Amino acid sequence: MEHLIRQLLKEIGEDPLREGLEKTPTRVAKAWEYLTSGYRRDAHEVLNEALFTEAYDEMVVVKDIDLYSMCEHHLLPFFGKCHIAYMPSKKIVGLSKLPRLVEMFARRLQVQERLTTQIAQTLNEVLQPRGVAVVIEALHMCMLMRGVEKQNSKAVTSAMLGQFRDRPETRAEFMELIRSRGGLIL
Repeated sequence: MEHLIRQLLKEIGEDPLREGLEKTPTRVAKAWEYLTSGYRRDAHEVLNEALFTEAYDEMVVVKDIDLYSMCEHHLLPFFGKCHIAYMPSKKIVGLSKLPRLVEMFARRLQVQERLTTQIAQTLNEVLQPRGVAVVIEALHMCMLMRGVEKQNSKAVTSAMLGQFRDRPETRAEFMELIRSRGGLIL
């Protein structure tokens, strides 16, 4: 990867041997290894060691999970918050595993829509709950720095499965729980 970064620097008109850029190819390679580390992780491995049988039948919500990802269309960052809820059937998962699952999928080249769906479908498959809801709100650098350059544009995506899709009152309760005083926040 370092060779490719050196070549990229040349292609944009830079001298990769100048003092400020000498070590850039190594730094960029290490950064990209970290930013794409989700490809080397498995969702079942992330969740399985923290699955518990519990007779809890109310909504479980973890909100405001920070996420950072890379847009697959422009290789620019997008970042924001993820809100997750599920309604257990027989299994619950350790709460810290939900941010770990978000992190795993976010550390891949992504589109926000797929990221939202992957989180919801994985939880649905592993927990087999009565319902799963995922909402992601994010700022995309490809919209802020280039293209339309709209500084206040926020993308919001959702995936609603089971009772969150079928029961409007369940969906409304979740949306109210993740809402802050001024509405959804970033």
